[in-house]
Amino acid sequence: MPNLKVVSAVEEQVATERRAEAVRLLEAMLFACTEPVDEKTLAGRLPQGTDVHAALIELQQEYACRGVNLLRVGGKWSFRTATDLAWLLSKDVVETRKLSRAAIETLAIIAYHQPVTRAEVEEIRGVTTSKGSIDVLLETGWIRPRGRRKTPGRPVTYGTTDAFLSHFGLDAVMDLPGMEELKGSGLLDGQLPAGFSVPVPSDDPALRPDEDPLDPVDLNLALALSPDESNPEKNRD
Repeated sequence: MPNLKVVSAVEEQVATERRAEAVRLLEAMLFACTEPVDEKTLAGRLPQGTDVHAALIELQQEYACRGVNLLRVGGKWSFRTATDLAWLLSKDVVETRKLSRAAIETLAIIAYHQPVTRAEVEEIRGVTTSKGSIDVLLETGWIRPRGRRKTPGRPVTYGTTDAFLSHFGLDAVMDLPGMEELKGSGLLDGQLPAGFSVPVPSDDPALRPDEDPLDPVDLNLALALSPDESNPEKNRD
């Protein structure tokens, strides 16, 4: 007669291996599913006779202390990030903001005429430029304060940044379109004033002879306003 203890041990070993295989199969299926799955659906993919619920409970216990937990939600099972680690998956959503026409014009003038002050931008545009337009461009990282003009009030000079080049796919600011290209694209009126020209832009980081370095406060804030620029009565487009 066969040894009953040996038979029992063999049967127990087989049952253990089957449970382990069932747990492994469930793990694979649940990882592959994008939505929670009910036990009936899972049972349909497992060997006949498998105790699906017991296998799920075992799998749930295995994942209890991991970064991913097996949860039963609405009678269905799904892997979810451990609740205490949810902060790892939080993300900053970048809000797409459409630049105003004033900001676009200001950016173009800075790009072509840099280094340029706000007053000089206003003179070229022919209209008062609000502080908001400059602030928006600073926030995008497309322009930066360069220095201070050696004139009364020491207004801040602005220039473009590497982020500007990257966003617009330029190797250098000199790759900005010239007058003929602007005419060809319809961006310049065909009836231009006599002597009108488009400057050859340069973003040489070296300060010009008419520029002073930024003050330490300017560098810390990354935003410098001359006394004239802080006047709220001028902050209008």
